[in-house]
Amino acid sequence: MLVSDLAHVSLFAGFSADQVTSIQPLLEVRDFSKDSIVFEQGETAHYLYVVLKGEVLVRYRAYDGPMITVARSGPDSVFGWSSVLGRPTYSSQAICLEDCVVFRISGKGMQRFCETHPDTGVILLERLANVVADHLRNTHSQILTILTEGVGNNGTPFRRPVE
Repeated sequence: MLVSDLAHVSLFAGFSADQVTSIQPLLEVRDFSKDSIVFEQGETAHYLYVVLKGEVLVRYRAYDGPMITVARSGPDSVFGWSSVLGRPTYSSQAICLEDCVVFRISGKGMQRFCETHPDTGVILLERLANVVADHLRNTHSQILTILTEGVGNNGTPFRRPVE
């Protein structure tokens, strides 16, 4: 991946050539074919991903609920941020809706980078915080819809039949 390629990724927008060059060793380009699973819900969270090409569906299943789509991540979108939040596992599943090219960044590598390049690290972390906050705002309405659909006509919570 070239420094010029990273200049088009919003996570690195406005970074100097030196800053982008310092980040570049952290990045690993990966290709995934359509229907490939990038990671499963509950799998150890090692990497943060940024979509360069294609689209990834991020889905979540509560232990007793249906699988819900929490994000559709297209070019320049970030997913898999459990790894940089210090969570041991991914909270969702990510599956490719089409052939995809992504780059991934090790959560531990990101932590070391922020320690050794604090000025650039702070900017990266602020941008990731914004990504997470936007994601949570968007997911809120989806969860509300599911909860609303789960309430019976008389306002009592929906209960699944015991099998």
